[in-house]
Amino acid sequence: MQGIHIYRFGLALMAAAFVLSAAVQYNDPDPFAWVVIYLAAAGVSLAALGAIPVVRVATAVAAAALAWAATLLPAVARASLPALFESWEMMSPEVEEGREIGGLLLVAGWTAFVAYREHKLQGCRA
Repeated sequence: MQGIHIYRFGLALMAAAFVLSAAVQYNDPDPFAWVVIYLAAAGVSLAALGAIPVVRVATAVAAAALAWAATLLPAVARASLPALFESWEMMSPEVEEGREIGGLLLVAGWTAFVAYREHKLQGCRA
């Protein structure tokens, strides 16, 4: 039972974090796509929190974030790892995309976890 409470707290926490992530995209060169992916992840978390079936949607969001991350890999490979953390300013497109891949992997990992967890919980409810 304790695990369910921790999971529900995680859902609420991640929903808030993804909403905040969407809110700070106003100065990004391509804000619309980022707002959509972050709000999709927030929506998955909130739906799961409300006991709405989300396995398929969560899986789709995870797949979309992973596919998007894969398109950034060539640019990220050209960026040096220390440059990703040296400064808050955008030093180059490669550095920006290197930082962006982290957000996408967070979305993909979290929504994949929610899909897995909800699939397991549905088996328990049936």
